[in-house]
Amino acid sequence: MRIIFMGTPAFAVPSLEILLENGYEIAAVVTAPDKPGGRQGIQQSAVKQFAVRKGLKILQPERLKDPVFLEALQVLKADLQIVVAFRMLPEAVWAMPPLGTMNLHGSLLPKYRGAAPINWAVINGETETGLTTFLLKHEIDTGDLLYQEKVPIGPDETAGELHDNMMQIGAALVLRSVQSIERGETKPMPQADIEATHAPKIFAETCRINFDQPTVSVHNFIRGLNPYPGAWTIFEGKNMKILRSSLDNPHHTSDSGQTNQIGQFSSDGKSFLKFATSDGYIFVLELQLEGKKRMSIKDFLNGYKLGS
Repeated sequence: MRIIFMGTPAFAVPSLEILLENGYEIAAVVTAPDKPGGRQGIQQSAVKQFAVRKGLKILQPERLKDPVFLEALQVLKADLQIVVAFRMLPEAVWAMPPLGTMNLHGSLLPKYRGAAPINWAVINGETETGLTTFLLKHEIDTGDLLYQEKVPIGPDETAGELHDNMMQIGAALVLRSVQSIERGETKPMPQADIEATHAPKIFAETCRINFDQPTVSVHNFIRGLNPYPGAWTIFEGKNMKILRSSLDNPHHTSDSGQTNQIGQFSSDGKSFLKFATSDGYIFVLELQLEGKKRMSIKDFLNGYKLGS
């Protein structure tokens, strides 16, 4: 089988790597155009960097409907296209190969359709998520299902940690799906649209912590936005990201009846910093103050004078 692989971030690299390791012919890799920035003055996608090291043909179209790009795809005569963390494809692209275009998605579809399925699963306090391979069609994340793999979510696991775990599990699922397609064994199943939930793109302005929520919800929000873009609040007039939190703190003793207004912080200045929630307190374990690097709460309190 001749395969065209489409992907951009690090999440996609293990899927491309496992296909190469198993002897599949990658006719070309399609990835995002280079951006300004980085040490050499340009920033290349993780997929491009890997493809360069492996000597693969690389296409980086600005526009996916560009006739020059479409012709370049046609000439490659791929049997199958595989998409892992890329952009939305026009029909002229996804309908081109005879075996169609397969996508890897970071949820158990139809749950969490959209751009940020891993983040939203953690934010919503799910204890389980998974990965899905499916065949593309018009509406985003709605195509017929091929295979799924469940993945547990730990109570303190961050979106970043879950992402890295799912990256490897997803690669194995991509290989299994491609092998099944090659053998003609797949039985695509339509999605139950009535069960669909959504995972829209996350923007920094919507990442402000609402402490007027139960402690568990605040904790899930914080870990669901770690490492990026980061849940934030205003702390002594400055923007502060809270990157890790806890429902409890071994260094903390009872407040002897003291109560704080929701969103108000308190600290002993040495070992703990906590914010009042609707039903208790959330303890900060790791943070990043505006203009500073990320640090543990102990390091932060050692070098920061509260009320200064």
